[in-house]
Amino acid sequence: MDQRIWSTAPEDEAQQRSAYGVVIAGHFYEDDSYATERPQGREDWLLVYTVSGRGYFEGPEGGRLHCESGDVVLLRPGTPQRYGTVKGETWQLVWAHFSARRLEESLLPAEPLTVQSLEKGPVRKRVYRAMRSIIADQRERGDYWQELSLGALREILMLLAQRRRHRYDPRIEEALHYLSEHMREPIRIETMARHIGLSPSRLSHMFKEAVGLSIIDALNRMRIRQATLFLEHTDLTASEVAYEVGFHNYNHFILQFKKWHRLTPTEYRSKLRAP
Repeated sequence: MDQRIWSTAPEDEAQQRSAYGVVIAGHFYEDDSYATERPQGREDWLLVYTVSGRGYFEGPEGGRLHCESGDVVLLRPGTPQRYGTVKGETWQLVWAHFSARRLEESLLPAEPLTVQSLEKGPVRKRVYRAMRSIIADQRERGDYWQELSLGALREILMLLAQRRRHRYDPRIEEALHYLSEHMREPIRIETMARHIGLSPSRLSHMFKEAVGLSIIDALNRMRIRQATLFLEHTDLTASEVAYEVGFHNYNHFILQFKKWHRLTPTEYRSKLRAP
């Protein structure tokens, strides 16, 4: 039996559509009897994330696109909508209709229908988590629920736009995520490579080729970027900042900071706060 967990818009849906981002969202489990057809499309955007199983979308120029776990589909307003569950399959999907009125145009693709495949890893997890947040906020309607829904939607669209512009091998994305998660800790390339499933030499080669920096240089750049935020927005001393971002040798922190900013941390903060 099909199971549908969904959230409807209020009666004044047209007014909400103009004021807020997400109009309606839901979480469906569908067998192969499920099919939707809207020849004229809708006035809003449609975003569909496949959790498991297989669905299909028919393109505006004909042809059928299959979507599987981790695929994200975006349909522009006015695009004919013909989609459903592949014969003999079940399809678990989360979806949202939304208005682009409060969204940056650069976050949205120009094509009437786009499909982006997200490999297993941190980006896929973030997109699914954000979709679940949208559905929960739509259902619960607590304080600021519209703003929370819009924030989660924007996160998804930014992640997708980022991948359209610059797409890394999923193993490199996993490496960058590993560095950000463990930034304050001593990093051993052997441990990191084992976590990702590559040899240390292969990971180092792939990383340098994709990112343009060695793993250690990318880690230090990440730490220095975080350090600049602490210097700009907190009253922590330079030595405290060094420790917060993962440098346990203050002199090494100063050398790395000067490498990226040509100033010591103290000089950088003084320049920012100069009248």
